[in-house]
Amino acid sequence: MSLPSAPRTGEAGSPPGRRRTPDGRVGEPGLLDGTELVGEFEDSGYREPPHLVCRPDGQLVRLPVLLYRVVRALDGRHRERQDGPPDEGRTITALVADELSRESGRQFTAAHVAFLIDEKLAPLGITTHSDGSPPPPTPRTDPFLSFRFRLAVVPEHVTWFLSGLFAWLFRPLLAALGICAFVAGEAWLWTTQNTGAALQEVLSAPSSVLLVVLLAVASCAFHELGHGAACRYGGVRPGAMGCGIYLVWPAFYTDITNSYRLGRAGRIRADLGGVYFNALFTLGLLGVYALTGFPLLLVAILSVHLEIVQQLLPTLRFDGYYIVADLVGIPDLFKYIAPILKRVLLRRPQDDRLRGLKRWPQIVVTVWVLFLVPALTLQLGLVVVNLPQLLQADWQTAALLIARADTAGLQPLAVLSACLQILLLALPVAGVLLALVRPLRSLVRFVCRAGRLIKFD
Repeated sequence: MSLPSAPRTGEAGSPPGRRRTPDGRVGEPGLLDGTELVGEFEDSGYREPPHLVCRPDGQLVRLPVLLYRVVRALDGRHRERQDGPPDEGRTITALVADELSRESGRQFTAAHVAFLIDEKLAPLGITTHSDGSPPPPTPRTDPFLSFRFRLAVVPEHVTWFLSGLFAWLFRPLLAALGICAFVAGEAWLWTTQNTGAALQEVLSAPSSVLLVVLLAVASCAFHELGHGAACRYGGVRPGAMGCGIYLVWPAFYTDITNSYRLGRAGRIRADLGGVYFNALFTLGLLGVYALTGFPLLLVAILSVHLEIVQQLLPTLRFDGYYIVADLVGIPDLFKYIAPILKRVLLRRPQDDRLRGLKRWPQIVVTVWVLFLVPALTLQLGLVVVNLPQLLQADWQTAALLIARADTAGLQPLAVLSACLQILLLALPVAGVLLALVRPLRSLVRFVCRAGRLIKFD
């Protein structure tokens, strides 16, 4: 699962008391150490493309043009003061105000600049306050259906090294050959092999089940390495790799926040890098199966296929979601659900968020929302209707697995295999229920508000 981190925002707060330098002068604003100006967000879906600034903690923040000009002017003025004599009698905010006035054609004063710094930039963790005092800690946001409980396992410098070992696989000719080989292998697999018999044979052997799970875990890890390798091929640095819990499922992740520095093609390549490496992993399993004929390899290939399908779904925050987001150049699609539903269902005028989008990205996001809401609603309905049968079937299967383990004399492999299979049976039901609780709550609130509006009209 790729995790391009969404830009965070903080609540604007009043700055602390005035801070003075050792010579008695009031402190002046500046960028926090480690802040980097990245530039315009390429191929964005906004009418006015935002600009990117990298915070000291490595997070990329999107800024409108005016705020980015303030940041750039602050950086430039501090560099000038370091390289030459200071401007006698002129504060940093006054100099920045003059520069903003020249660039925008509008009149800005030092008070305007101080307001933008204190109320907009400092709460984002980019600058100090206008008096030089440090900003408050930037609060973390809670994006809808986001990845939580992350634990970095592979540090950034190791990810950089490992991704460099495989970045050459993204050369166009090699990628085309790999995809063609994958398609040919799939045709051979589904037209000549009996996957059903292999699945039945593997499920009856505890050791085979464990080996399939281990191969599935290896495929997930190789998937994440694909994201990192795609970033390195594009010329940006991937972040740490690790594991965590997404909803209720254990999952791996790679921090590819820096892919936002790339254009549309580079971002989509980074999104698809994981699935591409799944295809290469499948080719490797097919090659070993052709040599050995082990049926458990066929089942492992099926598990990789399930991973590919899951990752390409655009509903939750899997790779498919990020592919759609990067295709239209809009990092967070979920925040447009409510504005689009209000516009389409209630015939309300566009709000500022929709007016800020270009025409074709707005159409794509609208189609995505109109697909997402019925899809999640249908999933919820199916779960609610079939929940008793699902629970009964899972209970019967779990009892059968426990009985088999008991028949085998409670051998460790048999017990471990039964526990893993029971867990795999329980996770999908729990995950779907948990994933749909928040959408259902939002949908109920929306329907209630719509009902009140219709009643008053």
